[in-house]
Amino acid sequence: MIRTALLRLVLLSSMLATSLPALAQNILTVRSGQDFERSMTALKSSIESHGYTVSHVQRCDSGLTGLGYETDRYRVVFFGKLDEVRQLSADYPELIPFLPLKIALFAEGEQTIISSINPVSLGAIYRDADLDIQFRRWENDLRSILLELQRGAAGAGD
Repeated sequence: MIRTALLRLVLLSSMLATSLPALAQNILTVRSGQDFERSMTALKSSIESHGYTVSHVQRCDSGLTGLGYETDRYRVVFFGKLDEVRQLSADYPELIPFLPLKIALFAEGEQTIISSINPVSLGAIYRDADLDIQFRRWENDLRSILLELQRGAAGAGD
């Protein structure tokens, strides 16, 4: 199930990259100067401070190892607001593959890359005014979470 969700995320990203002017609009990414463990702790804390609950942290190591990559520091963090996820799942079952929200973290040397699909990109698929408002709210929260991680890394060396 997790593998299917990740595949859908990759396929959606590819599709959106060809339909929108810039990939940067579709993927939100920051680089943290903090090591992987500190970045993971900071991410969970920031998610919770934004009113979300971390529902699951998925290790992706075995799948990547099977593809020839060597890493033990690659995770996908699933998070959401339970009532919101339940309501959206009931009202818009086609959104279920994208719920809860996800952020990927992976180590790159001494730094950590934190990345998520921009929820506003889903508006290209799901044209609905109410969903557009929801996607924009999620985008604002994700941008805030990622900015905190990026700024936290800058302050970590002070």
